[in-house]
Amino acid sequence: MSKKEENLNKNWKKDFPIEKQQATNVSRRDFAKFLTLVSGGLMVGSGLVAAKAYWYPKEEVEGEHFVCNKADVPLGGTHAFVIQGSTIPYILIHLETGEFKAYEQKCTHLSCSVFYKPGTGIIHCPCHEGSFDAQTGNVLGGPPPRALPKLEVFFKGEAVYVKAAQQEKVKVI
Repeated sequence: MSKKEENLNKNWKKDFPIEKQQATNVSRRDFAKFLTLVSGGLMVGSGLVAAKAYWYPKEEVEGEHFVCNKADVPLGGTHAFVIQGSTIPYILIHLETGEFKAYEQKCTHLSCSVFYKPGTGIIHCPCHEGSFDAQTGNVLGGPPPRALPKLEVFFKGEAVYVKAAQQEKVKVI
């Protein structure tokens, strides 16, 4: 061993006086304290998320909003947009049938970004392999618990506009 290596070892032991044997031993009490602390942190974090959702509900789309011109989105293409005054990302899809559809661009499972797979009619979430029907926004497969929130698309000449989708009324028989 060279003089330099010996010097490094001495300094290392001085800076870190814990022996290897002691570093690997963790008492049950210390482990239980650690688990309690982590569990408490997760509980507090979950409570804060729930409180935020309760006191600050999701922004509702109000009024009509210009998105782009029809010519800006080719057949089978998409256009990402955010409505002025909002932070929610949306995606406008020009389906191969010629129709335009607009959905929130966040998966309903864990809010990952979704994208349209041209020619398939599927909106895909790559995080956990979730799939949505591009025609309706309904879940086709994977872990998403509900359909993608959608906007109603309409036109003024060649301009594409969106507004809040009309709620479908459920008939009770």
